[in-house]
Amino acid sequence: MRGIFITGTGTGVGKTFVTAAWTRELRRRGKLALALKPISCGGREDAEQFAAANDGTLTLNQINPVHLAAPLSPYAAGLVAGKTFDFCALRDGVEAVMTKFPGPFLVEGVGGWLVPLTVNYFVRDWARELALPVAIVAPATLGMLNHTLLTIESVRASGCELAGVIVNHYSVDVDDLAAAVTNPAILEELGRTPVFNFHTPEDLKNMPEWMLG
Repeated sequence: MRGIFITGTGTGVGKTFVTAAWTRELRRRGKLALALKPISCGGREDAEQFAAANDGTLTLNQINPVHLAAPLSPYAAGLVAGKTFDFCALRDGVEAVMTKFPGPFLVEGVGGWLVPLTVNYFVRDWARELALPVAIVAPATLGMLNHTLLTIESVRASGCELAGVIVNHYSVDVDDLAAAVTNPAILEELGRTPVFNFHTPEDLKNMPEWMLG
């Protein structure tokens, strides 16, 4: 596996935090892992986190070739800016990095699986084009079973390979403790996919084979 595409059940579920920690652990093990955030909307803090996780190997523009100013979906941000989505910058930017470096590459999507880049092109379509296995990051909160199972179903329906699900327990609210304890095993059973529980970056020292790149 030369890389993996990391999506989420929505925005703010911890994709960047998990991906940065994952990249650092792979690099600690001697792998030349690189985290990429090819599309960002709003600030570029995610790409900056990846620059640090990559040990400065890539510039901000190499990590994030497409940046839209408004903190919206790429489609909405493009409408606000009055410009069309720059697919050439996206594809050329990712290809340039993947050609120059051996990887593995941890490519983080933007928002969730069905976030629109244009009126008829979604994160799902971009992931299918990259042809990388897909990892889903889901928060360990009440309601995550529905959101995650729907995402699993859509990933499989797209023809993409589902590698597994990472349940993010970091900063779980006390009201979600019962769900955090019970949902991962239920998700593994109903989703028929490996589930990795992420509480802190230390957990990645015991990451399963599918996360090793």
